[in-house]
Amino acid sequence: MDSQPTAHRAGYVAVIGRPNVGKSTLINTLLNQKIAAVSPRPQTTRRRQLGILTEPDAQIVFIDTPGLHIPQHKLGEFMNSEAVESLQDADVLLWLIDASTDLTEEDRLIAARLNALKRRPFTFILMTKADLVAVDALEKRSRAAGELFPTAELLVISTVTRAGIDEMLGKVKSLLPQGENFFDPDTITDYYERDIAAELIRESALIYLRDEVPHALAVRIEQYQERSETNAYIEATILVERESHKGIVIGQNAAMLKKIGTRARQEIESMSGRKVFLDLRVKVNKNWRNSPDALRLLGYTTSNK
Repeated sequence: MDSQPTAHRAGYVAVIGRPNVGKSTLINTLLNQKIAAVSPRPQTTRRRQLGILTEPDAQIVFIDTPGLHIPQHKLGEFMNSEAVESLQDADVLLWLIDASTDLTEEDRLIAARLNALKRRPFTFILMTKADLVAVDALEKRSRAAGELFPTAELLVISTVTRAGIDEMLGKVKSLLPQGENFFDPDTITDYYERDIAAELIRESALIYLRDEVPHALAVRIEQYQERSETNAYIEATILVERESHKGIVIGQNAAMLKKIGTRARQEIESMSGRKVFLDLRVKVNKNWRNSPDALRLLGYTTSNK
């Protein structure tokens, strides 16, 4: 007797959009767990990260991508390449557009990239932050977004109220190929705890720092020691591009560094379930965003470079 094909589905779903549109927030909401750094600053996400949602009938592997933008340095070029590569790997695309503002030049840049793809996965336009906008403005902006890429299906969602989330998940699952899980059901991301810790430290810096400093900042984990099931020691370096930035990050009497460290430690403890001793230091690496060697050491290089 021939076996029947499985009804189980599994596939990759790229989450794309301009900077600060809410991609990481959406994935954290879908997983009901924080795996990706989130801040009010644009370009918080710098590398692709997988968020893996496993349900009885499907495994959806979301690809959180950096926001597509007009790059000003080699780091920006890397971030764009990370996002573009994800378009080619995906079975489905979720393109987030901020419903609370008018379309931007970067939204139109994404539309041009999508229209240029030789193989276009099925695409949903997700009008996000719908809870922040009046109905008439939402309808107007939704029409404008639909005109950018007419073959996409448009959905309205909110990560705050979860409106439209279940409908979107159901539609995505129905489009995935039939097949078995790619990852163990208990796996929720491809990042190690030390990778997430680095992002949570950077997230805290992004939240507290102003002006140009956050974009010129990176975090390198020097040591991540799990000393027991309940305790860990983390030594991390915050890299900045200028001596003046170093002074801002440290603050008077090290007040800012302590503030960043306290919040980051609390976030890491929540993520890991361990008590954490966090040792932070600040170092200047001039113009690191345009240095191939510095970018490579920080993991901001693609596999083919």
